[in-house]
Amino acid sequence: MIKLPPVIDTHAHLDELPDPEAAIKEARERGVLGIVAVGQDISSNQKTIEMARRHPGFVFPAIGYHPWRLNPDHDDETLAYIDTNLKHCVALGEVGLDYKAKTKKKIQKAIFEQLLAIAKRHYKPVIVHCRFVHETAYRMVKESGLEKAIFHWYSGSLDLIPLIAAEGYYMSATPALLYNPYHAKAIDAVPLSNLLLETDSPVQYQELVARPVHVQVTLQEVARVKGIPLEEIAAQTTQNAKACFGLNEL
Repeated sequence: MIKLPPVIDTHAHLDELPDPEAAIKEARERGVLGIVAVGQDISSNQKTIEMARRHPGFVFPAIGYHPWRLNPDHDDETLAYIDTNLKHCVALGEVGLDYKAKTKKKIQKAIFEQLLAIAKRHYKPVIVHCRFVHETAYRMVKESGLEKAIFHWYSGSLDLIPLIAAEGYYMSATPALLYNPYHAKAIDAVPLSNLLLETDSPVQYQELVARPVHVQVTLQEVARVKGIPLEEIAAQTTQNAKACFGLNEL
């Protein structure tokens, strides 16, 4: 087995894994430096914070309200929960817009706007989901005045990449690089200084059902796509993750 340089999985839904404790142990033993665990609603946010408490210095919580999970019966409660607990987290997320989701666009934008205001109030980076709506999400993040944002699993317009990078925001790569030519083309265009690595566990990428350890697959594929040595990719993306999420202890 090739020993790979250490990297950080900046986006994993640990609460959705069949055995999160085993996945965390595997990642640690295989040389992963840390995991940013991402929530989507109150239940997953609570589980994410609890897992981070059990694994201090390795699992770092982010709490959010995913556009797929929006529910008018729970909006106020969820926003209040995030506002109260975000101080214990490294980021707000996963949040954003998804124009393939069933919730009306106007409602999605109103909730996203409130979430961005919460992130700004707590000086936290925001992890952005933006399927088929990258330009609008980018504009809303920029107009919110947030200094740090991550456009996760970047698959938006190539023309938007330099604008996102110019704001100092990040874009992340996933194991979809194994087979998705457009994701590869986009990640090749992302400056290394604005790039993060992730798995989006437990997403299934063809035969690969992702766990946090598979951030090493993302590392290898980014090196292949960019034609840059593994060690350089690992060092820069780890530095980026530490700066973005304030992971000074790693």
